[in-house]
Amino acid sequence: MAAVVVIGAGQSGLSAGYHLRRRGFVSALTDPDHPRSFVILDAGDAPGGAWSHRWESLRMATVNGIFDLPGFPKPPLDPGEPSRTAVPRYFADFERATGLPIVRPVRVSAVRRHDLDFAVETDHGTWTARAIINATGTWDNPVRPSYPGQETFLGIQMHTRDYVSAEQFAGRRVAVVGGGISALQLLEEISRVAATHWYTRREPVFRTGGFEPEVAGRETIAKVVADVEAGRPTGSVVSYTGLAWTPYAVAARERGALDRRPMFTAIEPYGVREADGSFTSADAILWATGFKAALRHLDPLGLRNDLGGIRMDGTAVADEPRVHLIGFGPSQSTVGANRAGREAVSALAARLDAAHA
Repeated sequence: MAAVVVIGAGQSGLSAGYHLRRRGFVSALTDPDHPRSFVILDAGDAPGGAWSHRWESLRMATVNGIFDLPGFPKPPLDPGEPSRTAVPRYFADFERATGLPIVRPVRVSAVRRHDLDFAVETDHGTWTARAIINATGTWDNPVRPSYPGQETFLGIQMHTRDYVSAEQFAGRRVAVVGGGISALQLLEEISRVAATHWYTRREPVFRTGGFEPEVAGRETIAKVVADVEAGRPTGSVVSYTGLAWTPYAVAARERGALDRRPMFTAIEPYGVREADGSFTSADAILWATGFKAALRHLDPLGLRNDLGGIRMDGTAVADEPRVHLIGFGPSQSTVGANRAGREAVSALAARLDAAHA
């Protein structure tokens, strides 16, 4: 039993844990019957969340910024260090310093209503909770498009989730699919060692002219907030912001790798059938097609509407305010995740106080 079960111990889950502790919540591992108890269930074997799985070549110099965890400034980080080691180390230090009640590895399979509470079913038993803070991010829900003939392809097919390094594709002919930031990063580095073709569903839009990150950030968040408040499914980050002329984008352009093609119509054993009917040979297809929120375990609660979205009121699900989604929609960035953790805890603390008044 726990008053609050937090699912996930990435940036947003750790933020929620920090603010629960500040609000006087205690560990459900030592005092499960306390009216203000909490536990964090994490599927990972070790701290770090999705950062533990990033590809080897993603360095701290090229990530889109890591905001400090609450009350715990980052130490100086080597720009050349892989993010898959630097960020998990920072998260581990935070966990040791705060002593949060994290149980891992625990994978949540379903959350169901149980009398007046929730039953959180896991591969290590069931927890009962009065409220849920979901912080599962997107890593476990990669978008894998389906095309005719895909199962006949005799080469390598891989999603970004499984990518390690460009050396996997050295000397091959590679179709890189996707129009987001990660797709562009991987296209640039693979094109150094392989012949690449770049495919996207829509013509990529690169930002031009002056760019003020704070203004653009506020505008983007406003657009995402409008979508989630209306219950519309949110798009990718790039669908709101466009692509920036980062150093890797410029390098790809100079190498001729940004010669974008419209999506192929079918996949054949030795390549792809182009939109114009011609055939292009390929030894590998990299699906850099992004991720969606990993929320399947919440499906028994029926939170989605007819549009496939979830209508939100701040971090709370509008139709089920005992469930908060953080690291979701407008809070997918690391700074947004921190703020969302604080907002969710504030709302739930007030709700639990009112219930016991």
